[in-house]
Amino acid sequence: MTRLFNDPARFTDDMITGFAAAHPEHVRAVPGGVVRARPTRTGKVAVLTGGGSGHYPAFCGVVGPGFADGSVIGDVFTSPSAARARSVAEAAEAGGGVLFLFGNYAGDVMNFGLAARQLADDGTPARCFAVTDDIASAPADQTARRRGIAGGFVVFKTASAAAEEGAPLDEVVRVAEHTNARTRTLGVAFDGCTLPGSDAPLFTVPEGRLGLGLGIHGEPGVSEDTLGTAEDLARALVTGLLADRPADTDGEGRVAVVLNGLGATKYEELYVLWGAVARLLDEAGLTPVRPEVGELVTSLDMAGCSLTLSWLDDELERLWRAPADTPAFRRGTPREPLVDAAAERPAAAPRRTERSAATASGAAVEVAELAVDALRAARDVLHRDAEALGRLDAVAGDGDHGRGMCKGVDAALAAAEKAHADRLAPAAVLAAAGDAWAAEAGGTSGALWGVALRALGAALPADRAPGREELASAATAALTAVTSLGGAEVGDKTLVDALAPFATAFATRLRTEDPVAEAYASAVAEARTAAEDTAGLRPRLGRARPLADRSVGTPDPGATSLAAVLTAVATLHTTTGSDPV
Repeated sequence: MTRLFNDPARFTDDMITGFAAAHPEHVRAVPGGVVRARPTRTGKVAVLTGGGSGHYPAFCGVVGPGFADGSVIGDVFTSPSAARARSVAEAAEAGGGVLFLFGNYAGDVMNFGLAARQLADDGTPARCFAVTDDIASAPADQTARRRGIAGGFVVFKTASAAAEEGAPLDEVVRVAEHTNARTRTLGVAFDGCTLPGSDAPLFTVPEGRLGLGLGIHGEPGVSEDTLGTAEDLARALVTGLLADRPADTDGEGRVAVVLNGLGATKYEELYVLWGAVARLLDEAGLTPVRPEVGELVTSLDMAGCSLTLSWLDDELERLWRAPADTPAFRRGTPREPLVDAAAERPAAAPRRTERSAATASGAAVEVAELAVDALRAARDVLHRDAEALGRLDAVAGDGDHGRGMCKGVDAALAAAEKAHADRLAPAAVLAAAGDAWAAEAGGTSGALWGVALRALGAALPADRAPGREELASAATAALTAVTSLGGAEVGDKTLVDALAPFATAFATRLRTEDPVAEAYASAVAEARTAAEDTAGLRPRLGRARPLADRSVGTPDPGATSLAAVLTAVATLHTTTGSDPV
């Protein structure tokens, strides 16, 4: 159980503060994460690892000479926002471009992708690569759909070593791709983990059983089996990985190996297991090269472990063996010596400047105020339902949906209130709200709500109330923004399953001359029904996909929270008499 915290909502921020204070010779804190204490040489590619916190020493523990240049850190098990990723990149970039490295999760793909596009728009070359090493999360013919777990450590190490050697950005990306293609991981859980402030684990494993094919965000295994001896487990892990051996590695017998503890499995237990693993690898004709046994990619206090094999060629072996000096991983002596954290650093690159926002006039002032009232109603219902939304999310995910939505809506409301106090137009009010939601909440939902609010506001005029066609276009634009960014379709078991029927019904009823309030109420009813109907769907995207069968019978938390917010706004209309925007 996670026992040491202050405010659970600030667990990650407090952790970063303490981590940077403990390792000033290696790292310094910046908004969004940490970077190396000493600037790297001009022209070097900045390799940035990233993802939610709760996985130490991944991701921030491997920042230092020979390894990562920085780490973008989100809330526990939650993708960091694009704003956080960009902030860390601007602090670490040295003229050679930026490579974001992370696991293949929808929120990470969205947010790091957005940050990379923003950096590129400003003239900084930026690329992303998502690790896909978990063999339990998708079959061998669908490797692109696999999630990233502890095998990311090998990918991060080789790509970072290539950058340290002076390789250009395209070459560093190639090394990451090459390593990932040769890396396979299989993990097991003996018991679940507990989020800070929670009084129960995200899942449990029956006594004498294990969950096979776990995730590292508190997700349970995709199946259960009997917990036997260490010898039995070693054989299951090695056999499973060898059955998924990359096709182009025949005849290659040298492997990087990571036997990873997930947070509550003792080192002594891991060494017992390693003895059996080492013998089985030898029998299979494989020679471990600088094997790592210990905690490298954890999941808070989860009891369990994973085994990673990465088949090496001469290039990858050189990069895997290369020296590094970081808070949590040391190997040899890197060429770049450590210096005092107060060393002179170059000025940060200037941020993009937004165009001046329009000022509201006429009836648009009341529309902006209504948008703020709608966000207040959303705040109230999301805080009311936070615990229930977390329970829905924990069935096949990491249980953080309620917390994330609360953080997002709180930030959005504060930003909207300030924008409205400055008499900004409805578009600017909703844009500020969307950006704040995405920046504070992170994760998939944060990114999607951010683009939805921005798109919704973009259709609203600055000097009058919106017309029926503008309202219809706004609803459709929000849906288009969400589907364009996330790639989800109706039937994938996401918030799109509620948003699409709402937007379609609202636009249709408006264009048939129904009163705005009646059109909205009818569309909300469609969204609520659709959200409830997601219980019968199997997820096809996101973290819940590997646990699709477990998800059946439970409504999607994203669709549920969206329907709740839409309903709250409808209730706002009945108490104020205002038309919803």
